Amino acid sequence: MVDIPRSEYPRPQFVRDEWLCLNGEWQFEIDQGNSGLERGLLERDLTDTIQVPFCPESKLSGVENLDFLEVVWYRRDVTIPAEWAGKRVLLNFQAVDYDATVWVNGTEVGRHRGGFSPFSCDLSGVAQAGETVTIVVRARDDSQSPKPRGKQARTYGPHGAIYVRTTGIWQTVWLEPVPEVALKRPRITPDVANQVIRLEQQLTGNAAGMTLKATLSDEQGEVVSVSRPADADLTPRIDLPISDDRLRLWSIEDPHLYDLQIQLLDADGTIVDEASSYAGLRSVTIDGKAIKINGKAVFQRLVLDQGYYPDGLMTAPSEQALIDDIKLSMEAGFNGARLHQKVFEERFIYHADRMGYIVWGEFGDWGCSHSGPIDAEHQAPGATYITQWLECLERDYSHPSIVGWCPLNETWQTLLDRFTMLDDVTLGMYLATKAMDTTRPVLDTSGYSHRVVAADVYDSHDYTQDPDKFAENHAGLANDDPYLNDASGWGLSENLVGRIQWSIPYAGQPYFVSEFGGIWWNPDAKEGEDSWGYGERPKTLDEFYDRFERLCGVLLDDVNMFGYCYTQLTDIYQEQNGIYKYDRGGKFDIERIRAAQIRPAAIEKAYNED
Repeated sequence: MVDIPRSEYPRPQFVRDEWLCLNGEWQFEIDQGNSGLERGLLERDLTDTIQVPFCPESKLSGVENLDFLEVVWYRRDVTIPAEWAGKRVLLNFQAVDYDATVWVNGTEVGRHRGGFSPFSCDLSGVAQAGETVTIVVRARDDSQSPKPRGKQARTYGPHGAIYVRTTGIWQTVWLEPVPEVALKRPRITPDVANQVIRLEQQLTGNAAGMTLKATLSDEQGEVVSVSRPADADLTPRIDLPISDDRLRLWSIEDPHLYDLQIQLLDADGTIVDEASSYAGLRSVTIDGKAIKINGKAVFQRLVLDQGYYPDGLMTAPSEQALIDDIKLSMEAGFNGARLHQKVFEERFIYHADRMGYIVWGEFGDWGCSHSGPIDAEHQAPGATYITQWLECLERDYSHPSIVGWCPLNETWQTLLDRFTMLDDVTLGMYLATKAMDTTRPVLDTSGYSHRVVAADVYDSHDYTQDPDKFAENHAGLANDDPYLNDASGWGLSENLVGRIQWSIPYAGQPYFVSEFGGIWWNPDAKEGEDSWGYGERPKTLDEFYDRFERLCGVLLDDVNMFGYCYTQLTDIYQEQNGIYKYDRGGKFDIERIRAAQIRPAAIEKAYNED
């Protein structure tokens, strides 16, 4: 039996029993001149092979081509299961970077733009159950065009905090059968105050005379089951109340998940479509400068996680690798992560849900200039940033481990006397996020160019390595005069920090230092090796521990901070400032790293005693 790579179900919060994983060997060909359509690549076999879902730049793909891959093609014959007769067949892609066109049996069935979000192609009228069909995918990824790319390099090789590119398919490809009238992905909203899980269930097709049924269960069995007419509203809503004796909140200490079964029934009570899901009952609220989970202030000890792997790049080599990264973070004393410049595989967030690991979701917005959605002329493909981000929000809305959103990162532009493209896009991304999700706080941009008046959260990035200077930088927060870091980590004079007007003024909202530390440590680096971290490298391991403990202590002891985010979980290529090595090997005494963070946090004590 052939082992299928990454064969676990790719959409863990909306599961159908019938599906077919298409990962594994595909035909593959590089089309450097983007002339493949004219040269007949749609009609003929391709010259090479690749292991999907790994990108061609990765070792696990079997290709490992690190050059600029402007256009790549994939081809595979697939037999659609005969038992799917009478149903529509959907061809699903979890992520293709960047501009994808899909053909089946020579007929175009779908297009999608954006490297981080899933899309589906309906094969109705093109392919039937029991047939063997030919799937062809073309992925175009202009290495120099302005677009959201996250940490993918525009240069040939990685440099600084920029890494190797990802081109084409990099997450699971799969088929599923659905009826003509079918369930779409649900929106699941917890309402702790009313002890309710709220389900909003979109449907395809005409559901006249049908019934929508939702059943919530726990380890004791059924908690509640509610039915309602499926055609009463465009998007039927069901409230699932939880009695006191079955009430169990999702939290870091107890990440309890209720099972959720969703069924669509016809007039005779026959199941037309059904899917399984899960829900966590938890609240996220703001109380002054505190962010509370279930009414309790929780100091968020976050780590910057960029989700890169030596052999898979942006794709984890295995399901276990996703789990292990969360375990490594928790063992080091972190209780969550900022998922940085990449929309992570959904299965990572699933494991965060079940392991009690809080995360901030982020868009991979870097790519037009050095950072942010602006190019040299302060113009940008602003609409595509917003539309792609909305797709990501739709995918991840229902995950309880996500406690905040960060649409943009380190947007660099001083405040000008005119409204710029950056102002437009920042406001647009913020408003889109708030329109999609009213239940979580939103940070308009992480670091530097804050543009949204009274956004939910405010932050700074500060890579100052001297703990005394670091403490001085942040001493003014109690007086609503925070340190507005501009770019100290990139070599600007510390005397300029907080003096250049990058942002609108702080308005007293919850505040955290969302990037700090980044302490460079690789004692094995050889002379001439590309190795870096922020500031001067500690001379000894004890000096590293002292710096780490004191930097964390400044923020842990500040009652005006709701959390922090340390840079970073692992080394990545030349950026060697991780708590672990790039291969996840050890660098430090993890008990000592943990002890520096697991201490009575003054903010939790102060806010929870009020």
